[in-house]
Order: sequence, then C-alpha cells, then structure tokens
Amino acid sequence: MNPQLLGAELIDGTYVFDLHSSYRSRKLNRFFWNMVQADWRAHFEADAEALMTAAELSDTEKHLVCTQDWIGLIQYGANFFVLEKFARVLKKTNLEVYAAMRGETLEQFLLTRRVPDAR
Repeated sequence: MNPQLLGAELIDGTYVFDLHSSYRSRKLNRFFWNMVQADWRAHFEADAEALMTAAELSDTEKHLVCTQDWIGLIQYGANFFVLEKFARVLKKTNLEVYAAMRGETLEQFLLTRRVPDAR
C-alpha cells in the first residue's frame, strides 16, 4: 500500500481510489465513461442488461448499477467523474446523487446546506 494512504481507511466516509481499486473497477468505470456516446446511452436505455453483459460487468457491478447504489459504487471503486455521466443518463442531478449517498432525500439534504432552497 502507498505509505501516504496508511490510516486512510480509519477515516469514516473515506474510500481510497488507488491502483488496486482502479484495476478492479476498470470495466465498470469504462462502462460509465462510455455514457458520453449517444449510441451507448441509447443501447443502455433499450437493454441495460445486454449492454452490461457486453461490457463484461460482474454480477456485483450489475447489481450496483441496477440499484443505483451510489455510495456502493464509490466504495467498490467507481470514479465519481464517470458516475456523473451515468447520473445524467438517469436524469439525476449531482445534488440528488449526494443526497442518496448520505441516505437522505433531496429535501433532507438541501436542509443541511447553507442555501437550502438551491437546486
């Protein structure tokens, strides 16, 4: 392990994205990255299961995608920047994703912000 990361796992809510998690989740991250392509998005919307199978996602990865388990995806090793691409396909805002990661509704999450009426 990178000595700079020693103890990081002890910090609550910290999920290290290192070479190990990057390698393990490479197909999942590539799957999300491809959401920038219109034909990929159309294929996903038409038959997500077939696309996930073609992308060689594991059963665990497929489950995380299908359930939109945002924090589970982060813990697994999904890169947040490619998750944003997936969120847009699902017509979710970053604020909705952040709320879900915290186990809150969007309204509950907004109340914790300095500008609770912002959207």
